[in-house]
Amino acid sequence: MQHIFVNQYLKETFGCKVYKLALDGGFTCPNRDGTKDTRGCIFCSAGGSGEFAYPPEEIKKAIDLVRKKVPKGGKYIAYFQAYTGTYGDVSRMESLYKKVLEREDIVAVSIATRPDCLGEDVLALLQELNQIKPVWIELGLQTIHENTAQYIRRGYDLSVYDRAVQNLKDIGIEQIITHVILGLPGESKEQMLATVDYVAKSGATGIKLQLLHILKGTDLEKEYLEGKIKVLEFEEYLDILSECLDIIPEEMIIHRITGDGDKKILVAPLWSGDKKRVLNAINRMMANK
Repeated sequence: MQHIFVNQYLKETFGCKVYKLALDGGFTCPNRDGTKDTRGCIFCSAGGSGEFAYPPEEIKKAIDLVRKKVPKGGKYIAYFQAYTGTYGDVSRMESLYKKVLEREDIVAVSIATRPDCLGEDVLALLQELNQIKPVWIELGLQTIHENTAQYIRRGYDLSVYDRAVQNLKDIGIEQIITHVILGLPGESKEQMLATVDYVAKSGATGIKLQLLHILKGTDLEKEYLEGKIKVLEFEEYLDILSECLDIIPEEMIIHRITGDGDKKILVAPLWSGDKKRVLNAINRMMANK
């Protein structure tokens, strides 16, 4: 099976190399502000998964950081990574996102959010923004299994995800990217594969496969240190990942196949911090499929 990875898709779509800029739009989350909870998801760090993100007014710093690694230049996607990018005042969202989309070097905006934070007013705004430049929406699903969803304090039912995907398709959002975490406590390989299979058939057009990280300061860290949960070993992860790739259809764009947490706050699995080793192993695994 010949999969499409995001870098290939970007080059074919925009005709040049395109890099993501991690941004923090200053949002919060209904799992943190008391609307649904105050503790956040059990795995989420204090930075709301935005440890490497810059505020939009410092977008030049984000660009400079990319240019240090890849000085050849190119275009950029503004990736609002931290917390929930469609939660809060819609007029503020409009001002924030339109200002970023005005930049000539920005070809698209990608917004990480929750399926339960896509009301009619937000959808109307996203539809308007999508007429200016492509808008990508990244949905934090993580799992389809209700027991796990309750354990991680996700805060919404699977049906909410299904409606969100359909609503986004209805307004013309072409890249609907679903986040899945591999290695959630208590889940078997079969359960993880069932989640990937569900996402593949859900109408989403992209998928991110993320290894579970135990991060300092999270409730998950407490349970890990107390010996209540374990994390995936390297070979286990590669085996699960290989079977995930067998499930994902060719037309679904793979936006991530692993992930490395901030080493300053990474507790486990420590092997994930060796990014070069992990990527080399994944490349070998894929070459042998």
